Amino acid sequence: MNDFEVPEGIDVLRVFCGPDGRHGNPLGVVRDGRRYPGNDARQALARQLGFSETVFVDDPERGTVDIRTPGLRLPFAGHPLVGAAWLLDLEVLELPVGDVFARQDGEFTWITARPEWAPPRTLEQYATAAEVEALTEPPPGEGWLYVWAWEDEAAGRVRARGFPRRTETGRTETGRTETGRTDTRGTDTRGSRSGGTGTGAGTGSWADTGGIEEDEATGAAAMLLSARLGRALNITQGRGSQILTAPAPDGTVEVGGRVLLARAGLRR
Repeated sequence: MNDFEVPEGIDVLRVFCGPDGRHGNPLGVVRDGRRYPGNDARQALARQLGFSETVFVDDPERGTVDIRTPGLRLPFAGHPLVGAAWLLDLEVLELPVGDVFARQDGEFTWITARPEWAPPRTLEQYATAAEVEALTEPPPGEGWLYVWAWEDEAAGRVRARGFPRRTETGRTETGRTETGRTDTRGTDTRGSRSGGTGTGAGTGSWADTGGIEEDEATGAAAMLLSARLGRALNITQGRGSQILTAPAPDGTVEVGGRVLLARAGLRR
């Protein structure tokens, strides 16, 4: 489905938009999750929409949500939760891994979560931001890869790209170091099993791409990078999306960005 031609009742957001309001990662939000009961119906819709994630709202008052990629259910993901918190104006989101706290601060929506809740990502540092921008295809290898470089280290400004490369089931990617690049592997702790539906934690199919070669803006990977470096970051990812992060002394990380409504769900 192109140009956000989605079924009735589904909102489409752009999450982590740039300062000019452009870009951001598209997100489908089904405000009434009862319309798609059961794993098969939800997974079929997520595949049909083709977004990196789709959120099903099961209880809008309590903030109970269900996150799906085109291939599986996730216990946690960054940009879907920032988008859902903005759309539903919630302060708490209930997930299988625990409660995620949210707040609004001017044009930014923030969530607070624990890095160990995020699916594993390989964080690979490049020598320069230009080298990151010059990539024309996913680097070779398996597993979800977050490529980054400093634009201004003193100011905490990072240039990044996200590639959800497929991983063979049952295997995990090992860290590697290349000339001029440093591999800083992200926290490799899986979240809790997803309530018995979808694919559980600890399998290589976390990286089921659903045909997506590059993720425009990835809150979970940004959170892992911020935790690894131990500092607040201002990340430009993809074509120009912006993600802000801020680690806290208790080990949590705040992830924030701008959210815009790209298409309002039509309801009879």
